[in-house]
Amino acid sequence: MSQPHEEAAMNATEARTELFSLVKRAELEGRTTLIHKHRERVLLAPLDRLPAARKADAFPSHALSVAQKDLGELITLAAQGQPQVLRRSRTPVAVLLPVDTTSGAPSSDTTAHAGAAPAGGAVNSPHDQNSDSAPRRLATLGDAIGSMLASGPTSGPTFGLPGLDAATGGLQSGRLTLVAAAPNVGGSLLGLAAARQTALVDNQRVLYAASGPNQADIMRRIISAETGGDYPRLKQGHLTTHEQQVAQELVQAPLLIDDGSELTAEAIMETAPYVQDLALVVVDRLQATHNARLPLSGDRLPNASQVLASLARALHVPVLAIVDSADPTLLGLLDAEVLVTLSPTQDPSKVQVTVAERDFGAIGSAYLSPDLLHARFLDATAAPLGRTAGEEPARSLGSAMERELAEAALPYTSGAQQGLPASVTHVLAALRTALANGDQEVLDELGPSLAEVAAAPLQLSDTAEGRRLAAALNVYSTAVSAGTTGQSASVQSAADSGRVPDEEDDAEAEAELQPGDEEDEPEGAPFPALKLLKDAVGRSKMHPIRVISIEDRESGPWPLISEHMDGEPRWVHPDVASTRVAYIRENGKRVRRDQLDVPDAFGEGVLCLIDRNGSYPSACSAVPLAPNKLLHTGSLEAFDKASAGIYLIDIPEWNRTDMPHPLGRIIDRPDEQGRVWVTTPHIKQLVKLVREGHLAAMPAIHDSWTGKANESLFKPFYEAARKARVELVQAGGDPYKAYKTRLSIALRLLWPKRKEQRSPFWRPDWRMSMVAEASVRHWTVAFKAVQEGHQLIALRNVDAAVFWTPANTPPGTYRIGTGFGEVKAKFIKPGEMIPEGDD
Repeated sequence: MSQPHEEAAMNATEARTELFSLVKRAELEGRTTLIHKHRERVLLAPLDRLPAARKADAFPSHALSVAQKDLGELITLAAQGQPQVLRRSRTPVAVLLPVDTTSGAPSSDTTAHAGAAPAGGAVNSPHDQNSDSAPRRLATLGDAIGSMLASGPTSGPTFGLPGLDAATGGLQSGRLTLVAAAPNVGGSLLGLAAARQTALVDNQRVLYAASGPNQADIMRRIISAETGGDYPRLKQGHLTTHEQQVAQELVQAPLLIDDGSELTAEAIMETAPYVQDLALVVVDRLQATHNARLPLSGDRLPNASQVLASLARALHVPVLAIVDSADPTLLGLLDAEVLVTLSPTQDPSKVQVTVAERDFGAIGSAYLSPDLLHARFLDATAAPLGRTAGEEPARSLGSAMERELAEAALPYTSGAQQGLPASVTHVLAALRTALANGDQEVLDELGPSLAEVAAAPLQLSDTAEGRRLAAALNVYSTAVSAGTTGQSASVQSAADSGRVPDEEDDAEAEAELQPGDEEDEPEGAPFPALKLLKDAVGRSKMHPIRVISIEDRESGPWPLISEHMDGEPRWVHPDVASTRVAYIRENGKRVRRDQLDVPDAFGEGVLCLIDRNGSYPSACSAVPLAPNKLLHTGSLEAFDKASAGIYLIDIPEWNRTDMPHPLGRIIDRPDEQGRVWVTTPHIKQLVKLVREGHLAAMPAIHDSWTGKANESLFKPFYEAARKARVELVQAGGDPYKAYKTRLSIALRLLWPKRKEQRSPFWRPDWRMSMVAEASVRHWTVAFKAVQEGHQLIALRNVDAAVFWTPANTPPGTYRIGTGFGEVKAKFIKPGEMIPEGDD
């Protein structure tokens, strides 16, 4: 009987020195090595000799760098019958196994004759026993399936740019991804984006191999991107106090930079295995033009690309390389598994990114907004594959007043001009960053601070820059300071304008579905909502399942989903008396409305009624849900952000009396054990509240049904609805009413309640995740107002809030306007009826 192919025996000292190469030979060639230490003998073997070693936590495991240091101790443990798994980063790559001391052969549970299938099913092909080459190893389909199931969902590094991450699916372990862009387009910034996201956000180790930029360049770019500080100023060595603080905070970041001379692909491949828990390799950059000083240039690039691809496979980590050319001939020679190409468009504010795989061609596309002044890209509206360049840019974030303030403050926030207090500079810099990032949430949070800055007396220099900033601050102060004429006018015009009727809220305007609602709108309809919703789902690369079959609806997760999972609050402050009073509308219809009586202890004030616009379609911009089937994943130790679905949790304790429970009415219907089912938006809300210290601990997840998460399934629908609203809200009348009606019908068709109602959808989890996302956003903005010191009186549905405020002074955390997520504000005296709808 033939024996397995083995290397010549070596002692522990020799094995320690050559451990990385021995593991690579075991991994790539299937070779085993006999290692001895005194009378202890073990085999360093490929994982096929013990397939169970691939499963996480099945046996003790050790990173290679740690195993090299502790090899003597690991040999002793393995010789005693305790297999020791060796891993590269988090991936098992080899195993130390005991050897039968009487025969010198591997123990019976790991030995296999040539050509026989070992326990895992892998087989060695027949070979010449006298040959020096290792046998080819074949894996059964069962091995491949087992490895895939054991590894679970992929959650590798990303760029931190949602549109691009959706198009690429993230950076895949074991694959070389090439970013191709002509000089001055910004290809290096994508490499930097992936490094920043992986090291600074995900806290995973990155090797940044710099052929061209040096470590000082890289750090200046990182500080510029993280703080919004101007990169040209940072290159001159001028850092603000805030930028210096950020730099200090980054000292411990797990980002390793190799900017040494004579940097070659072979040198990177030699260095990378010694980086413990390596998650990503970035190579910046491969230079198309030959440069004698740069080995990664010219005609040496094809060989370098092959070496980097081998590195990705050997270490099972993503390798991201930047090439400063989009020449198809050169890119063909480099032959990367994934190619990400950046192309300028006719709109200078956008760059189109096309993602292609070697075996499939183009698979996705996205748009990015270059922010070269701050050494970064910003996410722009994702574009479907095949869209033409030069698409009209999205509407600018923020008001013209806010944008002018940010521009006027630029000489001061960049450090070119001095004279502002550090606290003021920080707030104005944050405004510019929020506008540049398109971050409406941060912009809302800055409202009170900006109002305080604008109202403060500042001594500005009598220069063009000083006068411009003084004028911008004066305009802002006039518009938003409490009690000013400008504030009253802006609030009243938003609240009383005939162009935005009070009954416009989409959440409250839902009508009962009727036969025929499931059909696409006719040509010429003001807003073909259902067609747009179907198109949005259809364009997803995840192949969503729109309809759960009728026979499956009575089992699995579907009977567990109810309307109460929306989490809508039905809350009135415990010190406020709420009564229902009769009211007759102008059309003669008799209705009942709320009347709130506020105690004297609340002081002087009026009731400020907040009405949020388009809560449901606004939530569609980013709803965490599972496009495909929900699988039973049972109890979970912790929430996995890569998954979405429904979760059975304990009701977390909430002791505050100035805010409703974050789960809203969900807590009103617990099961016998006091637990409730929630969707992903509420789980993510609880995670955030725990992180910020508002909840003591995350509730236990006792059961779950989940699938791979996606937040952009409805985003194209949201974009179309937002654009149409801007146009139709101005026109008003029947077209705007038809728009609201069809919008409501499309979203309700995600989960039609009546069995006889036909629909192109039947996904209760999608519908309730969307409504829950609207509830979470509604609650979160109100909570921010309370944290700012505002008195919340009532919170209801997904769109209505009542605050006790000075006259004509809505909470600064809300943005007055007609767009999605913006609000209208009205003021009534205590004891008056709370109007609703057409009142």
